[in-house]
Amino acid sequence: MTAHEVRATREVRALGEAALAWVSAHREGFALGDDALAEHGNVNTTWKPLGELAQVCVCVRRHTDPAEPLHVLASDLLSFAWQQTGRGALFVELQRLEPFATYPLEVYAAFASAGLRHAGYESATATVARTRGWHQTEQEPNRRLSVLNSERRSGLPEHEDMPRALRRTWLAGLPEPWTFELAAGYTLTHVIFHLTDWGLTPQAVPPPVAAYLRHWLAPWLDTCLEDEQWDLSCELLAVASSLPGPPDRALFQEAWARLSVAQNDSGAVPEVGGRGSRTTDPDFIDCYHSTLMTAFAAVLTVNRLRETAGDAEAVAADGGQGVPG
Repeated sequence: MTAHEVRATREVRALGEAALAWVSAHREGFALGDDALAEHGNVNTTWKPLGELAQVCVCVRRHTDPAEPLHVLASDLLSFAWQQTGRGALFVELQRLEPFATYPLEVYAAFASAGLRHAGYESATATVARTRGWHQTEQEPNRRLSVLNSERRSGLPEHEDMPRALRRTWLAGLPEPWTFELAAGYTLTHVIFHLTDWGLTPQAVPPPVAAYLRHWLAPWLDTCLEDEQWDLSCELLAVASSLPGPPDRALFQEAWARLSVAQNDSGAVPEVGGRGSRTTDPDFIDCYHSTLMTAFAAVLTVNRLRETAGDAEAVAADGGQGVPG
C-alpha cells in the first residue's frame, strides 16, 4: 500500500474501533428483558438487536488478530450476548413457545459459528427442521437464504440449495439499476451477507452477480451517502468488501471519508441524517444498528485491503509470475 492508503486504512479502522467502543459502553441496551419470552413480545427490540450484536462480534473476531484490542473487545461482547441467552438455554424455551419460528435459529447460528452451542436446542430444532412444515414455510427470498445459511452454520442439513434459493431474489435478476431504492438496497445487502456467510467467502457470489454489483455499487452508494442513509451506506460498503476480486480502493477511500462526518465523538453513527452533530448521542434505537454496521464494514474493509495488498506484494516478490498454490 502507498503511504496515503496506509493512512486511509488506519482512519477506517479508527472509525470501527470508536463504533465498537460505543457498543460496549451501551451494551445494556442489547440486554434481554422479561419481554424476550412474552407471548406478544417485540422480537425487533429484544432478540434482533442481540443477534445483530453477536453477528458483528463474530465477524470482528474472524478478521482481527486475537491480540488486537478490537478482537478482545468483540470477544467480551460476544460473551455478554451469550450470557444473555442463558448460555443457550433460552433458545430451548423459544423453541417450545414457537417451534416453527425461524428467528431463534437465525440468532443462534451466529453463536454456533463461534463455537457457542447448546445441544438441547440443536436436537429440538433438528426435529422441527425435518418436517414438511419447516421446508414449506413461505418466506421472502432473502429470508430463505438466511435460514439456509443458519442451518449450515448450526450443523443442520440445508433443506434447499443456495443457488436455487438465490434465483428467486431481486438481486439475482440483475434488475434495472434505476429500480434500486431503500428496501431493495437492504434486500441485496443481506443476500450477499447470507451467500458469503457475512463476508467470509467472497467466492460464493456468482460471477454475473459480482460483475453487476461491481458496476452499480458505486452510484448506489453515492446516492445513499448524499441522502445521509448511513446505515445502508455501511451495509453497501460491507458488500463491496465481500465480493470476489480486487476491491475498489478509490470507492472505499471516498466513501469512508464521507461517512466519517456522521460519527459523533462518542462513536455512535445515526441510521439516517444527523450530519455534523458531534456531541449529541442519538437514542439507542436510532443508532445501535448503524453503529454496529460501521464496525462490521470497517473491519471487512481493512481486512480486504490488507489481503489484496499482501497478494500484490507476494506477486511482486515472485517477479510478477504469481504465487504457487
